[in-house]
Amino acid sequence: MSSVNLIILGMMIVTYLPRVVPFFMVDHERLPNKVKQFLEYIPYTALGVLVLPGTLTAVPEHLTASVIGIIFTVAYSYFKGGIIISVIGTIGIVYLLLLTGIF
Repeated sequence: MSSVNLIILGMMIVTYLPRVVPFFMVDHERLPNKVKQFLEYIPYTALGVLVLPGTLTAVPEHLTASVIGIIFTVAYSYFKGGIIISVIGTIGIVYLLLLTGIF
């Protein structure tokens, strides 16, 4: 086995263990309700952390257009829900703002 394969195998083990160990250590039925509620917000928080920097740096010379797009997405998602319309609407709004030269 080459050293590259050993490195890949080692990296696989190191990243796999922290993901699988909690499933064997924690029984989901015994978690308190507060902990369960807290854990439900982690995917949304992680998604926000991954997406927000990209939205702010997508058009760095037109930060205002990006912020208006983010505001639309948050407002639409809060009142109507759904990801498809909010993404398409945000792209459309930012595109129109840049096309018209307002921002």
